[in-house]
Amino acid sequence: MTSPELPLWPLRSGPHRQSEVSAVIGSGDALWERAASDVLCWKVKTSSGFRVSSSATVQVGDRIEVYAGALGIRVVEPVEVLQVIKTPDRVGFSYGTLPGHPVTGEEAFIVERFGNEVRLTIRSLTSPSPQQPWRAIFPLLLVIQKIVRRRYLRSLS
Repeated sequence: MTSPELPLWPLRSGPHRQSEVSAVIGSGDALWERAASDVLCWKVKTSSGFRVSSSATVQVGDRIEVYAGALGIRVVEPVEVLQVIKTPDRVGFSYGTLPGHPVTGEEAFIVERFGNEVRLTIRSLTSPSPQQPWRAIFPLLLVIQKIVRRRYLRSLS
């Protein structure tokens, strides 16, 4: 649903909140090579304060756990890799949330090259989890998600 293969992501209707944010992370072939490799090894997450249960390059079907923590609380976010893209100017992947995740939806991390410029794009579709306490605190999770997206955009610079 987050369509990491598409340069332009169409607006969707449905139950999910849709978000797409991008930032130029630098320029040059060396940055492109590093960022293209890093994005496929969960570096966007790990450089943003998360721990990930795998350090291997993402593969479609991988089921991993992402760990977040604050104030002595550890949150486990189970996810499954849905799509991986690798083209000469676009590399990335998407994952969907699994039962137990604080929200329901999908997220994609995409590194693109436009001439010499390298850009990171984050796409997400988010709905409340059916489980408590996550469902009750969904508005707070949306605020946290905005903060985390800003960290993501700085993660590969």
